[in-house]
Amino acid sequence: MNRPMQILVADDLSARGLEVLRQNPDIHVDVRLKIAPDELLQIIDQYDALIVRSATKVTAEVIQAGKQLKVIGRAGVGVDNVDVGAATAHGVVVMNTPTGNTITTAEHTISLLLALTKNIPQAVASLQGGRWEKGKFLNVELYNKTLGIIGLGRIGSEVAKRAKGFAMRVLAYDPFISAEVASRIGVELANPDEVYRQADFITIHVPLGPDTYHLINRETISLMKRGVRILNCARGGRGG
Repeated sequence: MNRPMQILVADDLSARGLEVLRQNPDIHVDVRLKIAPDELLQIIDQYDALIVRSATKVTAEVIQAGKQLKVIGRAGVGVDNVDVGAATAHGVVVMNTPTGNTITTAEHTISLLLALTKNIPQAVASLQGGRWEKGKFLNVELYNKTLGIIGLGRIGSEVAKRAKGFAMRVLAYDPFISAEVASRIGVELANPDEVYRQADFITIHVPLGPDTYHLINRETISLMKRGVRILNCARGGRGG
């Protein structure tokens, strides 16, 4: 009789996700959260699969120690905490869930945009402080304003669709998106400098890499309108 597939869940996973795994009689799931790197090295050879989010670092050393390891699942978009090269060299498949956070991140972006334009955090703090300063927090309408989007991928595109619902003009830069695709969702494509110069609000939706590190800097800010508001809901880098 074959033994069940042994899966180690090293980071917090939703109860529904665990339930799906445990419904399969051929799978045994161990959940061990906040596991120390040294302990992970000691036990990883017991498992066929490893599921992480962003906290656990799956280094080349971990992969080499995982003698039974066949697959690494990253519950999220990026795989920057997984040594993909080492996994490939050892025949270990690396998978992620690229669309898992798309809608919630797009909604989060719009929520921050509204909170920013309506001064919601400041007004709440004022009210909780026992003050009623109705005239102090004048808001800005999104209507007919220009939203600049840097990165029109899955999340950027969803943000654009929602911004169009507020009757905003959407201007975007993404070297990998065709004019036809942008036109279908009502977005104008432009080069980065044009986006910086024309946008009333700018939102960033790009992966971190050599070309995007410090994308917003002294030079790019100098091109922007005075009083421009900038949102960054993109994934950041993680320390070693």
